[in-house]
Amino acid sequence: MSYLYNPKGFYLEDYEIGREYTSQGRTITDADVVNFAGVSGDFNPLHTDEEFGKANQFGKRIAHGALGFIISTGLNNQMGIAEGTTIAFIECTVKYTAPLLIGDTVHIVVIPTEVIHSSKPGKGILKQLVKLVNQDERVIMESNQTLMVKSRV
Repeated sequence: MSYLYNPKGFYLEDYEIGREYTSQGRTITDADVVNFAGVSGDFNPLHTDEEFGKANQFGKRIAHGALGFIISTGLNNQMGIAEGTTIAFIECTVKYTAPLLIGDTVHIVVIPTEVIHSSKPGKGILKQLVKLVNQDERVIMESNQTLMVKSRV
């Protein structure tokens, strides 16, 4: 008997244009920032130096913007809507609209904006807007994304 994975995610036809899909929350910790600095090599003092942080416009260290984007992909995965049905992450633009602070509890809102069926069976294109939102409902990041997704037709 061979192993056969049964995808749990949405197929292209399951996405409702304009509907908001919301993830669970996740708190940004100092460990997240330190680990991301280590993995990325980005040791900018804005993120890693407490005294430097006190003197900046935010009055404290802030998390890396890219960390917020990466956490948004993890929250998206945890929602299950992309699990096993996303074929490829094709393109994205990212706009940072507010600082991501250590201690923020963030969630994402995923809004499908366009579905394009392919001439080839079994796949298509999903365009979506992903917002990273903090506990005060402040949008930290917006990302327009294009994904290739499995289709039933």
